[in-house]
Amino acid sequence: MTAYMILIRDEPVRDAEAMAEYQRMNRENAAEFSAKLTPLVVYGAVEALEGPTPDGVLVLQFPTVEDAKAWYDSPAYQAALPYRRQAADYRAMIVQGLS
Repeated sequence: MTAYMILIRDEPVRDAEAMAEYQRMNRENAAEFSAKLTPLVVYGAVEALEGPTPDGVLVLQFPTVEDAKAWYDSPAYQAALPYRRQAADYRAMIVQGLS
């Protein structure tokens, strides 16, 4: 069953160098998961209808929840994650799609 990883950045990036390192590390490791990861939304314009407007939203599609968890828990992503956390505050979640 399709799964979506949603990352919501609530505030602007506070450490551009850390964000650049996070992005670099993800690009270098993208091939490992490229067949199982499809970006659907990458920081497009956001219009909040209810609640505060986030600074940015990222939506990634995976074939299954297990694939999404495998990507998030992978050694490569876990090595990059501290840079993202240093760069900005995010909320991250996996949402199960419809079958």
